Amino acid sequence: MEARVLWLTAVVLTLVSSSSSGQYVGLSESQCAIPGTDRVDCGYPEVTPEDCKSRGCCFDSSIPEVPWCFKPLQDTECTF
Repeated sequence: MEARVLWLTAVVLTLVSSSSSGQYVGLSESQCAIPGTDRVDCGYPEVTPEDCKSRGCCFDSSIPEVPWCFKPLQDTECTF
C-alpha cells in the first residue's frame, strides 16, 4: 500500500511540474508574440516569470530594454 501511495505521489508531481514548465500559462504562444516596441508593461521591476504569469501576463526576457512582463494580445474573434 505504501509503495502505491509513493508511486501515485510521484506521478502527480511529474504531471504538475510538466504542465507548469510551459512558456505561457493559460495563454497561447501567438497571444504573447508581440514585438518589443508594442509591449504594454504588466509587471514591476524585478518581476519573476512566475509572478508575471500568475498575473495573466506574458514573460519574455529575450529583448533588452523593453518590458519583459507584458499584456497579451486579446482574442479578437467575433461571434455572431
